[in-house]
Amino acid sequence: MSAVSRVQVKTRDVPGAIKGRGTAVNPPNRFEAARVEAFDDGWDLAEEEQSRPQTTLIRDNTRSIIARNDSPDLPFSQSVNPYRGCEHGCIYCFARPSHAYLGFSAGLDFETKIVFKPEAAKLLEKELAKSSYKPSVIVLGSNTDPYQPVERTLSITRSVLEVLERFGNPVGIVTKSAGVLRDVDILSRMAAKNLAKVHISITTLDPVLARSLEPRAASPARRLAAVRELRAAGIPVGVLASPMIPGVNDAELESILEHAAAAGAQSAHTILVRLPHELAPLFSDWLEKHLPDRAAHVLSLIRQSRGGKLNDPDFHSRFAGSGPYAAMLHQRFTRAVKQLGLEDGAASLDCSQFAAPSAKASATQMSLF
Repeated sequence: MSAVSRVQVKTRDVPGAIKGRGTAVNPPNRFEAARVEAFDDGWDLAEEEQSRPQTTLIRDNTRSIIARNDSPDLPFSQSVNPYRGCEHGCIYCFARPSHAYLGFSAGLDFETKIVFKPEAAKLLEKELAKSSYKPSVIVLGSNTDPYQPVERTLSITRSVLEVLERFGNPVGIVTKSAGVLRDVDILSRMAAKNLAKVHISITTLDPVLARSLEPRAASPARRLAAVRELRAAGIPVGVLASPMIPGVNDAELESILEHAAAAGAQSAHTILVRLPHELAPLFSDWLEKHLPDRAAHVLSLIRQSRGGKLNDPDFHSRFAGSGPYAAMLHQRFTRAVKQLGLEDGAASLDCSQFAAPSAKASATQMSLF
């Protein structure tokens, strides 16, 4: 495959941006009637206060843990999200608007106000132990990353994996963090029973662009290394070359897939960038700050692929887009995965091994007689 050019993002300080954060903007919560507007009194206090915004952890006392969906676009029906909000700060993250349901902004709040679920493992155990529970793959990371920085100390994702292993319930993981390697012991044991698979998201191979798009996520090189280490441990790995952003990282599609395949990835998927609700102005603001020379062109290409809008919420088209550009991207992806052997033809994870620990213990005891 031929080499492709990359977008040049300068490493200089960007006016109005906060180093290490995806955005400095905190747009109003769309559910709030009241609006707060900044007032410039000439002292530049707002800039001073924003220079080093701190991350705040907020305890979530939810009494349920498994989220269920019947979307025709998703290959799974159950998910668990140990965290809400994400310190990785990816400016394109479609989960940003979900922070509004908690009373926060989709902007800086999303990456600095992290809601964690300390009772996740206990709640999951109760759910799985119910006689009404029907075993199915549970996905970690369907909304926000289960291995964001705070997982190093809270280990909520690990405690969830320990419960899934005890019950023999299959798990799929989506992450852009090398932190998943901390749980390679559990995942390798589950993978040996066809109970686990990991998907690593790689948006770009350019470390400068990655630092701007997803400031606190693992570097592209570290993610590729994670693919290699997971495969060395016998864990099935797929790559998500996502999201593809027209005029920003789309030229890298084949190169991302090539590097992922070389690292050991066995399957690949991609989606077109989605900009629901507050995310559209947030991403537009990022473009104006970081890629001002091509901002209008990028937004034009997105509209061409979204029926004239910046977002298409409809099933069947929201991930792939529509129109000539989206069709061309799909053709490129299809051709690349075929050439690289990344077509997702692997067998599904096994749900037949599910059993409550008490039932497993009873079966073991009976076998002695």
